[in-house]
Amino acid sequence: MTDLVTDSAEDALAGKPTSVSRTTLSHIMTAADTNLLGTVHGGVIMKLVDDAAGAVAGRHSGGPAVTASMDEMVFLEPVRVGDLVHVKAQVNWTGRSSMEVGVRVLAERWNESTPAQQVGSAYLVFAAVDEHGKPRPVPPVIPETERDKRRYQEAQIRRTHRLARRRAIKELRERRAAEGLDDA
Repeated sequence: MTDLVTDSAEDALAGKPTSVSRTTLSHIMTAADTNLLGTVHGGVIMKLVDDAAGAVAGRHSGGPAVTASMDEMVFLEPVRVGDLVHVKAQVNWTGRSSMEVGVRVLAERWNESTPAQQVGSAYLVFAAVDEHGKPRPVPPVIPETERDKRRYQEAQIRRTHRLARRRAIKELRERRAAEGLDDA
């Protein structure tokens, strides 16, 4: 197992395998969940995604974790009233105090024995926080399977892109402010 060395005098945190915090949240969709088109509202699915990802982040970090960002929420197929939705989440990658959680959304008819099909996916970044809302260290994730290793590598790519995008936007805003092009 890999240990995380923290910047403070705290003890190093032992890594946790991917399977330790993996979870599935299931929910049957009702008429109260629909949008104006009669299918399940994307916001309902997004809340389930955030709920499952939050549970996984809390389990992995051993305490409270808050949503920092959501990347690539993709809706592949509509979800209908009567669908049994399964939201599967796992930690893909960890930093010092942040974690990327990957989520797959599957749906199946509540009264049929056909296999569930994937209807969406998302990646969320969570920050572990202490009782004062300040970042706290998280244990490293230990990928167990080849799929886990691929997800870990892909998460590193997404992190690099998030940081580069944030840096580019900051530089653009600073440049425009220096040129007097944007109002304060």
